Amino acid sequence: MAKLLKEIQMELTNSMIKHYVESVGLSAEDTYNEYRNSWSWKRGTATIEVFVESVEVGDIKSKDNKITGKKTREYLRIFSLVGYIPQISQAERAIFFLHLLNINDKSLGVKLTVMEETDKIYATYERDINGIDYNELVTCIKDLEWWADRLDDELKIYGKN
Repeated sequence: MAKLLKEIQMELTNSMIKHYVESVGLSAEDTYNEYRNSWSWKRGTATIEVFVESVEVGDIKSKDNKITGKKTREYLRIFSLVGYIPQISQAERAIFFLHLLNINDKSLGVKLTVMEETDKIYATYERDINGIDYNELVTCIKDLEWWADRLDDELKIYGKN
């Protein structure tokens, strides 16, 4: 059975991630988790996680408007745990979140996110893999690595890092 274009794009993107990992002196064996289909390594004090994910974006419908499947888009996702939401008063919390928004404004290409139902703050970089090439993938990863290593140190003043 022929592979779908998105399957080929996902394989190509994972091959580019592997090439990047090896180009910086790491090994696929030490960084790739087959069970999670993800890559993980350290950059300074930050742990970097990289994977390719399919995200449902709607329904595929037949000519008679019946749902026949799900549309997906495939994303390169790079993230790093950079801190935790501190246990502080509501007023201090508002100031803290304003600080995170200011960081979001300054950290070009990288966004700060909070994992639902946790106090975990992540530096996150996402990009649709359609049309991505190796140079762009490297730029995405290196940007996230640099910001994550900086931000995990910056957010340590709030504790629990």
